[in-house]
Amino acid sequence: MPSMSKRSIKRKLAKSTSRLTALRADLSVIDEQMRSLDEDAQDTATRAVVADNTAATREAREAAEHLAAHRRHRARVVSEIDELSRRQDELLDRLNES
Repeated sequence: MPSMSKRSIKRKLAKSTSRLTALRADLSVIDEQMRSLDEDAQDTATRAVVADNTAATREAREAAEHLAAHRRHRARVVSEIDELSRRQDELLDRLNES
């Protein structure tokens, strides 16, 4: 591993901490939105079954697709949080070694 100064490590830690804080706040918002989208998708699916028409079926499909897109977005955010956390742990290890 290339050598880094303590100052450089601390600067990188500060940046990653800021980014993690922002991502965790985003994740909270995403989770709240997903609860609402999930309810909407369930409601539109029920209406599609009851109405038995193409407009209601299309609306249900669109709601399900929107929910799926939000789930993919959430997965990307969680992945980025995991990666930043791992990187932050590495930086802390390097700081302790120096």
